[in-house]
Amino acid sequence: MTGIRVLPPTLVNQIAAGEVVERPASALKELMENAIDAGAARIDVKVIDGGRTYFSVADDGAGMTPDELWLAVDRHATSKLPTEDLFNISFLGFRGEALPSIGSVARLKITSRPKGQAEAWTIAVNAGVKEKPVPAAYGFGTLVEVGDLFYPTPARLKFMKAPQTELGYMKDVIYRLAMAYPAVSFSLSDDKRTMLHYAAAESLFARVSQVIGRSFDENAIPVEAEYEGTRLCGFVGLPTYTRATAGDQYLFVNGRAVRDKTLIGAIRGAYQGLVGHDVHPVVALFLSVPPAEVDVNVHPAKIEVRFRDGAKIRGLMVGAIRSALAEHGHKTATTIRIGPAPASESPRVPYRPTASGFSRPTAQAPLQLNDSYAVKTAEPAAPEAEPESEDACPPLGFAKAQLHKTYIVSQTPDSIIITDQHAAHERLTYERLNAQMNTHPQTQILLIPEIVDLKPEEVAVLAARAAELKSLGFVMDVFGHDSVAVREIPALLAGADLKRLTQDLCDTLRAFDDTIHLTDKIKDICARMACHGSVRAGRVLTAAEMNALLRDMEKCGTSGQCIHGRPTYIELKLNDVERLFGRKK
Repeated sequence: MTGIRVLPPTLVNQIAAGEVVERPASALKELMENAIDAGAARIDVKVIDGGRTYFSVADDGAGMTPDELWLAVDRHATSKLPTEDLFNISFLGFRGEALPSIGSVARLKITSRPKGQAEAWTIAVNAGVKEKPVPAAYGFGTLVEVGDLFYPTPARLKFMKAPQTELGYMKDVIYRLAMAYPAVSFSLSDDKRTMLHYAAAESLFARVSQVIGRSFDENAIPVEAEYEGTRLCGFVGLPTYTRATAGDQYLFVNGRAVRDKTLIGAIRGAYQGLVGHDVHPVVALFLSVPPAEVDVNVHPAKIEVRFRDGAKIRGLMVGAIRSALAEHGHKTATTIRIGPAPASESPRVPYRPTASGFSRPTAQAPLQLNDSYAVKTAEPAAPEAEPESEDACPPLGFAKAQLHKTYIVSQTPDSIIITDQHAAHERLTYERLNAQMNTHPQTQILLIPEIVDLKPEEVAVLAARAAELKSLGFVMDVFGHDSVAVREIPALLAGADLKRLTQDLCDTLRAFDDTIHLTDKIKDICARMACHGSVRAGRVLTAAEMNALLRDMEKCGTSGQCIHGRPTYIELKLNDVERLFGRKK
């Protein structure tokens, strides 16, 4: 073992950079927070090659003098801690590590000019080596340029994702800061075009709608509550307006975007019983907490916080969200649910016959119970007539009624079986899709292409995977910068809601690592699609259709549960039913 030694400043800064600068997006976050702390009303970001080659942040904030520039790139130098009280922090950036950390692993250049100064000054830091400030031509404010990120530490480059993926992370940083500061104008561009532009918004809700999307306007509920100095405000989506991932849950504490387990758990608790376990509500919530009640100094990247009284925060959030949802409980989303819905909550939409093995609807009415609970008299279709011999009865029996347009009641010689029609058909559709996707899926060309509006980065995700999607039966083209045209789909999904299906596919792809081939995630893809291609609860089925579903279930070895793990049917033995009525002991 060698002797103990003090590490050189350059190596110390590179170690610190490993905590602060994980990827281009984390460096961008630090620089944009500095701009906001400087009082900027406009922040312009430029990115090339996903931030690996170059990115810059320009603002019209306070600016820095040459002496301040020299100090700003030293470790632990900051203007944001006027006192030594770490529990009275009123700025976003306060550690004094970001600029020297970035400068130690990249080519950093800062050009700044305070208002009232005759000229601007520039300082450069290359791999931790500072150069003296020199005069420069620049307007009022600050321009920070970062080039060749991680060039002194090439091993770090191996952990970076594809440029489009890194760009997506950087966009997410802009989304969250733009949402927290609606009075500030934000833009994002590359060397060819402007990708994002948020003009200063008139209200918080206007900015939230800008970021989350147009459909959020009609599906958001305002939330506002205050307790013992802690204030909560923001907006939550209706329980029927959900996403397949938690990517559209935006949480802020004192203007700082965070990912906190206490807050995420509170959201889950507030929506418990209202949404399925595999979907996520859309929320934008802002907490204002007295500085002494929250510790923001628990993580170098400042994305985690620690509350002094987490139970109080959770109680405030759960109560406020539940109260808002109860007040608007009569509403449902104007945009149908994005993401798979539990069978009991599936939207009521007409069923269109597909190549799924179901019989086409006939004029014959099914056996069902009407509102007065009187049984309508109708006989099963001729091909489905019950045999005289009990030995010939199939395992799931023959359909006798449809209850609440959702549950099929069938009878065997010794039992009563209740089948959830959506859950059952969802399983069958999944198995058929899974089998086809492993070979060559049959496709259907759309007479009129379906135009689906998406975020620009979502369009980019689908475009990047276009060849793989085509191999799965999906053919779609980019249609402008914020929409796609769906031209061909798997035949099994004919009649599905293509807008919901496309959004679901996009959410699933964004959740995958871009190095994972779709064929390795075929089950996840099929699970998403199966829900859209299944007969829904609320669809009135004929006797022939009900019996066809039961026969198909008997041929499928996994038909006992749906793709979400819930049972597709329950069987009540006749002996047990007779005991309930006291006919047997």
